[in-house]
Amino acid sequence: MELKDSVKIPKDRETVWRALNDADVLRQVIPGCQELVQESADSMTGQIVLKVGPIKAKFSGGVTFSDVVAPEGYTITGEGKGGIAGFAKGTARVRLEADGPDATVLHYDVNTDVGGKIAQLGARLLDSTAKKLAKQFFDDFNKIVSEGATAGAAA
Repeated sequence: MELKDSVKIPKDRETVWRALNDADVLRQVIPGCQELVQESADSMTGQIVLKVGPIKAKFSGGVTFSDVVAPEGYTITGEGKGGIAGFAKGTARVRLEADGPDATVLHYDVNTDVGGKIAQLGARLLDSTAKKLAKQFFDDFNKIVSEGATAGAAA
C-alpha cells in the first residue's frame, strides 16, 4: 500500500524538524501510541494499540532513521508485530520544504506491507484506515507544533 501527500505547517523548518525527532511529541500524535522510547539517535521503539475493522491489536516494534539530512528530511523504516493479528512494516520518505520564513511543507511518501489477520481484511478497508490514521497524525502534529511553539514563545 502506498500513501503520498504533503501538509503545510505554519512553523519554520527548524521547529518542524525538532518536533519530528522528539519522542514526546511523536508519542502524543501517533494514533494509539502507548509507549515510545528513544533508543539511540537513529532509533525508537514503542507500542501502539490499533483497531482495524473488527481487529484490535497491540503492536510492538521499532523504527530506524536513515538518510538523515537535517533539517531537510530522512527515511523511516519500521516494523511492528501484533501477535495473531499480524504484522505491519514499511518505509516512509519525509522531506521538509521551507515555505517562507514561517511555514513548512512536509512531504511524505509511505510504502507499507501487512500480513496475518489484518491482511485478510482487504485492501479497501486497509487503505481507508491508513488514510484516516495519516490524517489524524498530521492534524494532531500540526496542532501540537503550532501551539507548542507559540506557548513556548509566550513563556
